[in-house]
Amino acid sequence: MTDKTKENATREDILIEEQLNKLEKLREKGVDGFGHRFVSTTNTKEILDKFSDIKEGEKLKDKISLAGRLRSIRKHGKIIFCHLEDPLGRIQLCIEKSVKDFDLFELISVGDFLGVHGVVSKTQRGELTIWVDSFELLSKSLRPLPDEWFGLKDVEARYRQRYVDMVMNPSVRETFLKRAEIIKAMREYLEGRGFVEIDTPILQPIYGGALAEPFTTFHNDLKRQMYLRIAPELYLKRAIVGGFDKVYEIGKNFRNEGIDAKHNPEFGAMELYWAYADYTDNMKLTEEMIAYIAKKVLGKTKIEYQGVVIDLTPPFTRITMHDAIKKYLGLDVQGKSLGQLKEMAHKAGAKTPEYADEGIIINELFGLVEPKLIQPTFITDFPVEVSPLAKSKKHLPSITERFELYINGQEYANAYTEENDPISQRKKFEDQGKLRQGGDKETHPMDEDFIRALEYGMPPTSGLGVGLDRLIMLLTNSASIRDVIMFPVLKE
Repeated sequence: MTDKTKENATREDILIEEQLNKLEKLREKGVDGFGHRFVSTTNTKEILDKFSDIKEGEKLKDKISLAGRLRSIRKHGKIIFCHLEDPLGRIQLCIEKSVKDFDLFELISVGDFLGVHGVVSKTQRGELTIWVDSFELLSKSLRPLPDEWFGLKDVEARYRQRYVDMVMNPSVRETFLKRAEIIKAMREYLEGRGFVEIDTPILQPIYGGALAEPFTTFHNDLKRQMYLRIAPELYLKRAIVGGFDKVYEIGKNFRNEGIDAKHNPEFGAMELYWAYADYTDNMKLTEEMIAYIAKKVLGKTKIEYQGVVIDLTPPFTRITMHDAIKKYLGLDVQGKSLGQLKEMAHKAGAKTPEYADEGIIINELFGLVEPKLIQPTFITDFPVEVSPLAKSKKHLPSITERFELYINGQEYANAYTEENDPISQRKKFEDQGKLRQGGDKETHPMDEDFIRALEYGMPPTSGLGVGLDRLIMLLTNSASIRDVIMFPVLKE
């Protein structure tokens, strides 16, 4: 780097140049800088748990091997102290002048990956330490880590460079470890009740299973438009037609919508279908499953989320959409005309599109209720206009057997007694088509193959979808969906 270049270079540029110079000197000494396989015989947690009771000054005889990232280096003449970090914690290393390649530490930096061999000891100050007798440089870090004292605080940089975020902020790694535990507990619960996990297509010729705009692509060989799935619903129902009684899928859905603290265009979801059950059965399953997961992962069902105490102990509150609007807004929408409902919505401040009919307006009014639902609450009996895949109530065809679960003002789950009458389902799809012609982009397209499947016969069935990311936010006390998605979509 020339003097002129140095004047214009940032501090990071200079540090990168220094690391590249160190790498060059390492290679001159025959050290590649980017190693190969290394076998660890233990991990930091195991060492700290197993040997915490050894005496100060004691040095064990059994050799161990451990690999990780260097997080600190302190040189004291003929001895070097470091801290090595692996996914489970940190431990001190002690390297004496007598150790082969000791002088290489002039070229080794914080951030480098090291493999060490040695024995466990405890210093006179009571710190467990690996007394190193040999080491290997496994990977040279060419870009400096942010200042550890301050950590990585810039929020956008944290999300864009999640790999650095996880290095600098251990709590972030903890969140994603907790995410894995939550998903594992969900699988345990479902499989313990006879549900079978299956895979359905992500790339679909017709999108369906929800009211949302899809991401569109083009298949060159087939010469036709394809869609990323907005939900796995219609394929999971085909599996019920095919003879499965209980199926579920945990995976990604994609919806071409806005990005904010509660929405990401690519998001995790769990969806299940249960033959011979109805939406009341799925209400019981939902509250029991969430309580099971909370107890399994957190050890309790009463939790705190963003300063609000939430009690996840079953049973959850149950209230119809009509009754919730009456309770929280003081409006009785039962039996009201389209004109009356429009006037109500206007006075209440609910936005209603031009094409809106009675059911859509009622649903928009309910949107004003959502923020008021803090403790776990099942909202039941949705209008048919916003539930094209749900079965209508026996003596009230304008209302469907459907519920949504709300916690702290947010939707967490959605379930129906599924429409299994192919004639009725076709009419509902046709009604959705009329709404699309009226300007509603978030309508359900006609799916002839799905109708064909229903014509072969689908038993009475109930389906449930759970927003996985939102549940993980709740159980990890995370304020934004971007905190629980490792690599979220970000605005430019």
